[in-house]
Amino acid sequence: MALEARKASEGETAEPPLPVPSADPGDGFAATVTFLSDWKLSHLSPDDRPLPSVAHYDQLLQGRGRTAGREKEGS
Repeated sequence: MALEARKASEGETAEPPLPVPSADPGDGFAATVTFLSDWKLSHLSPDDRPLPSVAHYDQLLQGRGRTAGREKEGS
């Protein structure tokens, strides 16, 4: 920041700013907005990995009774 202040005080300026396009639709300028996430997704190769399986969790649940939330018998 100090360097930029010194340049400004010595009369040196940075590159001139780019011209701002007018909003007039008749000037032939058509702006498009591309979101960064869309751009990144369009440049990635397709994901061909198989979906994850939850079968091993089903095996853990077999054979167990569901007692959560039930009162113990004999209380």
